[in-house]
Amino acid sequence: MQGKHGHLSREQKQLALRLHSKGWRLIDIAREIGCTAPMVGRMAREGRHLDGKPFGWEPREGHLTVFDREEILVGLARGDTLTAIARALGRAVSTVSREVKRGGGREEYSAWRAHEDAREQARRPKPFKLDSGRLLEVVTTQLEQLWSPQEIAARLCLEHPDNPEMHVSHETIVVPLKVV
Repeated sequence: MQGKHGHLSREQKQLALRLHSKGWRLIDIAREIGCTAPMVGRMAREGRHLDGKPFGWEPREGHLTVFDREEILVGLARGDTLTAIARALGRAVSTVSREVKRGGGREEYSAWRAHEDAREQARRPKPFKLDSGRLLEVVTTQLEQLWSPQEIAARLCLEHPDNPEMHVSHETIVVPLKVV
């Protein structure tokens, strides 16, 4: 949760102060942002330790922000329905529902942890699944036998139902075009 050397980011500290202004207990705020309750107390009561390095990531337009996730967290804590939370955010209920499910459900949801997870999911470049190994060998062999990417993807799922490492989408299989 904390950055390198145990330091909180500026966004974590701002989140802590906003939650404190909404009446949250110090221990709950500390659990949310990943520090100790006394540290939150110093920030809130004494105005100490408010500077921090920025988190360094903002989601793309249209994606949930840390403020949206905070509103989801506060709404869950109040016992609001997902529909009410979505309406307040101006988002689809399915967006809020998926976010809460991905974040551990109503009881385990953490706005900051969800924001960090979203950052990790958005990182580029993502590893290329057909870089090397047995999956590449199988796909190459089947392409040489003139199988379509859709046929290969479906067949791999049938042959290896319990091994996700041997699954690949047909979009991932790139078939080079021959220029005549």
